[in-house]
Amino acid sequence: MTEVADKLHEFDHRMVWVGFTKLAPISLFVAIFGAAFGLAATQAGLSDAVIVAMSTLVFAGASQFAALELWGPDVSLLTLSITVFAINARHLLMGATLYPWLQHLPLRKRYGVMLVASDANWALSMQAFGNSQPGLGLLLGGGLALWLAWVAGTWLGVLFGGSIHDPKALGLDMVMGCFLLAMVVGGDKNLRILMIWIVAACASLLAYRYLPENSHVVVGAVAGGLVGTIWTENKREH
Repeated sequence: MTEVADKLHEFDHRMVWVGFTKLAPISLFVAIFGAAFGLAATQAGLSDAVIVAMSTLVFAGASQFAALELWGPDVSLLTLSITVFAINARHLLMGATLYPWLQHLPLRKRYGVMLVASDANWALSMQAFGNSQPGLGLLLGGGLALWLAWVAGTWLGVLFGGSIHDPKALGLDMVMGCFLLAMVVGGDKNLRILMIWIVAACASLLAYRYLPENSHVVVGAVAGGLVGTIWTENKREH
């Protein structure tokens, strides 16, 4: 078992391709939301090049929509940056839960893989690790599928997005959430993962009750991330 665990961080082109194909069906819904973002950004007055560049470089749907709400000459870059960070602070928690396997990679590969980390491919990789299977190939391959779909959808939205006015009316906003929930329920359930989520949830609820609006996202992610960083692989329950 130890020898198998030592190789869980390894991945190759085949594993990346498997991850790509597994998330390709989900990426169709990502493309639809990308099209909705492209349309919304066009209506907000952004140029086509800026819209596509934003999706290519940021790759974070919720924060990109939030940025559109703030977009204007009176909003500073600092305000936009803080907003995007707050919404995506959950990536701190993702990084903490993946750290036991990421730590074995060179820095170039470690941060290269995390560039395309998102909810769905993170959950898929954690499920693989929970079943004692390599998961970083799924993380990278699945992330590439989602990223390509998001960029392509944004581009299509700029050109032809007029027919997608309200994705929520079709229930499409629930697809990614349902997929994530299914992956988490079927994933690893050791004491370390449980404590990370408990601490993150409690800290987030307290922040939601007592701290300024939206700060609970950052507080919960940081709290859970600290637990995951301190409680490393050597302390895991197996």
